[in-house]
This record gives sequence, structure tokens and C-alpha cells, in this order.
Amino acid sequence: MALPNLHPMLNVAVKAARAAGSLINRAALDVEAVRISQKQINDFVTEVDQAAEKVIIETLLTAYPGHGILAEESGSEFGAKDSEFVWIIDPLDGTTNFIHGFPFYCVSIALAVQGKIEQAVVYDPTRNDLFTATKGRGAYMNERRIRVSKRVRLNECLISTGFPFRPGDNFKNYLGMMSDLMPKLAGMRRPGAAALDMAYVAAGFTDGFFETGLNPWDMAAGSLLITEAGGLVGNFTGEADFLEQKECMAANPRVYGQLVSILGKYSKFASAGEKATLRQAAAADAEEAVSTEPDAGTSEDAPF
Repeated sequence: MALPNLHPMLNVAVKAARAAGSLINRAALDVEAVRISQKQINDFVTEVDQAAEKVIIETLLTAYPGHGILAEESGSEFGAKDSEFVWIIDPLDGTTNFIHGFPFYCVSIALAVQGKIEQAVVYDPTRNDLFTATKGRGAYMNERRIRVSKRVRLNECLISTGFPFRPGDNFKNYLGMMSDLMPKLAGMRRPGAAALDMAYVAAGFTDGFFETGLNPWDMAAGSLLITEAGGLVGNFTGEADFLEQKECMAANPRVYGQLVSILGKYSKFASAGEKATLRQAAAADAEEAVSTEPDAGTSEDAPF
């Protein structure tokens, strides 16, 4: 059903997202029967991802045959190659959750015009939650206007993240971030679908989000939802040009500044000085761990 107040391009994206969502919901009824293959270790793709992507691309290109496509599973092989309009698609963000029957995953569709995100849809088929935004027109959840949270104290904040899961990811760096941040928060969550995590920041359900290793299709739609809901989004050092940078941080404006001051030094764009400080702290921690290990001979020499 077309919604009269939506931008026409957003209406087409909503139609595509709902078509993909109903396909995903049907498959979820018998997830054991879904064929799964592995792109790399811990990175899965299912026939559902591929079918959902196909229906999204068909819906978009039927309406706008001159537009370009950047999709998770098929890259840029469909659509026009030189259009200033490019649809950025993740047909099923949270595939690992989906194949376990863990109900936190979504469809994410964004439209970039000359490289700037102008339309966004994130659709959660399990809850039938539809998040939409058009640049300059605000962000909505199920047609109700949404705003980022008003919390300003970190100890009252709920922050979501995504843990590293691929070989070669910097697990130690992530543990450092978590140990710096977790004691300062009311709670940290790892739901497992970045696009939906970002929609939740836009809706004020969480106060912030950060993750490394993300691709443009994970972040594009969510980033517009957040900025249209009054939030900020960028890399860990706070710079707004982050879509191709594999790191993303988002929050309401007051919390965002505090996250930059804690996580900025972990950014691959941190200054050389900040990185050196981080290395020294890690070396000092390692030294302390060695010096506090009990002496191997103590138990035998002890009188009791």
C-alpha cells in the first residue's frame, strides 16, 4: 500500500522491503529447511538472502530502470553502472541470527544520490516494524515520528555494539574498547544486526552504537535514520565521512561526544600519539599480568 505522505522513491523502497520481509517470514517458519553456504568463516549466506535481494532489485528496477544498485550478495552487477542514483541494499542483515531462529534481523534499503544518502528503509519482519527517512523530512517508525534519546549521562545509557567474528578481526582492540566503556554504562548489548541497531538508536531505544568491520550496506539506511532523528553518526574519531571506512559510531549528540573521547584512540584514524599511548597501556597491562602471576614454587614451600 502506497503511503500518501512518503516521497515516491521511498514508497517503492518500502514496497520492496515488505516483499522481501514476507519472503523472509515464510522461510523462518521452517528455518531448518533453508540452504546455507559460507562466504568465509562465520560469514553465512542463505538462499533466503539471495531470494530477498532478487525481489528487492526487481521491485526497484521495475520502477527506476535507470538507477544503479549496490547489493550485499550481487555487488554492482545489476542496474545502471553510471547513474547518480544508487540503491544500497542489505536483503537480510543478521543472517546468523536468522539461521538460528533468533528473531533480530532486518531488510535495509537506502538510496544515495550523488553519493549522499537521501532515502532510507529498515524493515524488521519479525515485529513488522518499519523505519523510514527522507533527507530533510525526519525519521519515522510505523509512521510515527522518532527522535534519538535525551540521556546525557553515560551511566544511564544503553549502548549497542557488534562483536568481531571474522579471522583477522582485531579482538584485542575490541576487548580494550569494551573494558574502557562497559564500567561507565548502564548496559551494553550485542543484538547482531547493525542496520536494526542503528534504527534503534534513531528511535531512542538505545542511546548509542559502535562497530568495526561494517560495509556500506550495513550502515547506509541506518545512518540517515539517525541524522534525521537528531543524532550523530561517524567514525570513532567523530568524522562524518565514514561509509567506506569500516568503522561506525552513532549516538545522540551529547553521548556521541563522550563516546569519541573514549573510543577515538581505538580508531584506525587516530593520531600516531594516541595509538602509541594505547600500545604503551597494553604493554603495561601485559607486564602487570606477568608480575602478578603466583610463583610456581610457592605452594610447595608454604608451611601449610
